[in-house]
Amino acid sequence: MARILILDNHDDFGGHARRNEFKAGGRTLIGYGGTFAIDSPAPYSAVASALVAELGVHVSRWEGMFERGLYAGLGMGPGVFFDRETFGADRFLRAPEARAGGNAESWASFLAQTPLSEAARRDIGRLATESTDHLPGPDDGAKKARLARMSYADFLVKSAGCHPGVLPFFQARPHSLYGLGIDAVSALDAWGLGLPGFAGMNLAPTAGPGMGLDARPGSRSPFLHFPDGNATLARLLVGRLISRAVPGRGVDQVVTARVDYARLDEPGPARLRLGSTVVRVRHSDDTGEVEVSYARGRGLERVLAKRCVLACWSTMIPYICPELPGAQREALAYAIKVPIVYTNVALRRWTSFQSLGVSRAHCPGSFHTSVELDLPVRIGSYRPSRRPDEPIVVHMMRTPCRPGLPGREQHREGRRELLTMAFEAFERNVREQLTRMLGPAGFDPARDMLALTVNRWPHGYAYQYNSLWDPFWIDGGPLPCVAARRPFGRIAIANADAAAYAYTDAAIDQAHRAVGELIRPK
Repeated sequence: MARILILDNHDDFGGHARRNEFKAGGRTLIGYGGTFAIDSPAPYSAVASALVAELGVHVSRWEGMFERGLYAGLGMGPGVFFDRETFGADRFLRAPEARAGGNAESWASFLAQTPLSEAARRDIGRLATESTDHLPGPDDGAKKARLARMSYADFLVKSAGCHPGVLPFFQARPHSLYGLGIDAVSALDAWGLGLPGFAGMNLAPTAGPGMGLDARPGSRSPFLHFPDGNATLARLLVGRLISRAVPGRGVDQVVTARVDYARLDEPGPARLRLGSTVVRVRHSDDTGEVEVSYARGRGLERVLAKRCVLACWSTMIPYICPELPGAQREALAYAIKVPIVYTNVALRRWTSFQSLGVSRAHCPGSFHTSVELDLPVRIGSYRPSRRPDEPIVVHMMRTPCRPGLPGREQHREGRRELLTMAFEAFERNVREQLTRMLGPAGFDPARDMLALTVNRWPHGYAYQYNSLWDPFWIDGGPLPCVAARRPFGRIAIANADAAAYAYTDAAIDQAHRAVGELIRPK
């Protein structure tokens, strides 16, 4: 029988699939501190789909789990918070419902209340409601090639003829997916995100074809979100490996189960050792095995294994395993991570959100650029907050960008911020931002904030290649991730970095490949 030891440097398993829990009002509130959902721009592979199904996760349950109309039934929708440092005045406004179709009048009403200049309001209204070809002449392929090599910021000003005053309004729109603002995300990616300027927002029934770009949409993966994000998947996986540590076999039991952490590292076929940071991996000359050294507590420990999978941040692997070939070490070092912060705030009540008619807000100039009430999800015995006078988790996101720098350099600078900023600075910014947004509706941080968890990820998303900055987009050269993930003797390399694709299905696929490389007969 195979014996497996998993060494994890964190204090909980799951990596970026992080779970946050709060006690409030006599109940447990669950929030996600990392990986949000089963979701991907492309369908899950047969391997990834089979694993999800084997774990007992049925994505078709989503519509029955999600109380889609809860917030809308209370008159709540999206909002935008304009901060005085960026826009000259603090103003929190209900935003037009683009998904519902909207109309030019709703955009005109919204923009008239904003603290934007007249020129910026005019051009945003034009982008949102008109359909204009801003690159007339080239065919579809040529247009896309040009859009891939210009930032969305340049497209708005230089191609769409917008006043520069529109840029702060859109700056943070790509943050949640790319960890960068519109200065460092291509116009082609902005088109893929559905940002305006390519075909309006299809708000006008008589709108023309706009830029006429051929979307050729492929099917996405199905969507499913657990209250703790994909931490539930991690629990299901650990439960299969170490059933004594995670009670319950099905999703409905596991999502609210109390994990017995003391049993994770008990003797057995599979063991999971937390708080164990691997510092050196090498082939042993004496035994022909792989020697793994790791720091645990104040000591340094060692284990020998027949085979080893390095499923850590690729940039660290050259330091952990310096015997790798030089070209592979260089390719691994290319996988710079995208830093990001997920902050969860447990509130005593959410009446201030209801009073303002907003359930989620985009805050383009604020410390956290998004603020949203927890998705109302029912599963097993877990029930969401349904009344504004009940406790709830508010999810806030920050991407520590440095606009004006090349994308990869922005990620490095953001990482430095997250490694040096004190928790007190996060707490102060959360209290101040929520007070400025919600204070006019009666929010009091001293009374309403019950708890705060800051999930800072200096090594967050896997780096996805960017057509503005990565040279192989032009010359068609080999992708670094392909060279980086090559097996080396009895050592294989996994993680989403190995696919340069920041989604859970990529991590599953790369793990399957790495294990296969080690057990497949030579």
